[in-house]
Amino acid sequence: MAKKTLVLRILRTVVITLAVVALSVYWVFPVAFSLYTARRAGPVVRVAPTDLRDPTVSQAPGRTLSYLGYRLEVPWSDYDETRTKAYKHKAVELRFRSGLVLAVTAIPSREWAAGLADIKMSPQTIESAFGHEAMRSDYDFLKHLYEFTPEKMNLWALSPGKHYRDAALLLLKAVALSHSAESGVFNVQNQALRGFQQGDPKVRPDRILISLYSDEGGVELILAQRDYRNSAGVTQPEINRIVQTLRRVPPE
Repeated sequence: MAKKTLVLRILRTVVITLAVVALSVYWVFPVAFSLYTARRAGPVVRVAPTDLRDPTVSQAPGRTLSYLGYRLEVPWSDYDETRTKAYKHKAVELRFRSGLVLAVTAIPSREWAAGLADIKMSPQTIESAFGHEAMRSDYDFLKHLYEFTPEKMNLWALSPGKHYRDAALLLLKAVALSHSAESGVFNVQNQALRGFQQGDPKVRPDRILISLYSDEGGVELILAQRDYRNSAGVTQPEINRIVQTLRRVPPE
């Protein structure tokens, strides 16, 4: 009888131990993983998009330029057309005698969804991992991604999948945003396009990135001002001039 009681006690201990291990694997470890991810998240993933504080548009003399199916105005008159570099009809690098460089890249429609599909993620997996926004448009996906911060993580969710999805969102956001985004990410739009500006011109980052999207595709603009000889750097009204005048043009 004593031997049988000992065996039952051992079995009970084994069952309890396995239950604790299973609970740790199923819930405790994912929670700890989320807490670690939230605590170790870099500065850029803690930034969420905000509206521009200065919506004014520069009226300085400039030029109208057309490349890659888009037309825009730049508020500078020193564009050096002889130094323009084009890359396979997908990107162009516009240089100004002041040392400022404006890179323009045409973005295909639904580029993010296609990129996720390239790593063998099915549409169902993408939607499950990143939400319905990932399947709707690039703008909606990036809005969902950029607005997600460690503070929005559900650290005590019962589903392990939720913890891993949140961590994946933070990792993807860290990859998607540039270093300039640490100074701010701003909502920008015009009548036909909407998107985001990475970088606050007040702190004069080396690069300011503007990404704008529509159902037909998008365009990315990079203002590189490391060699810009204007000590004030590019201003927000100058950026607004480019954004507000940017339009798709029909192919000739």
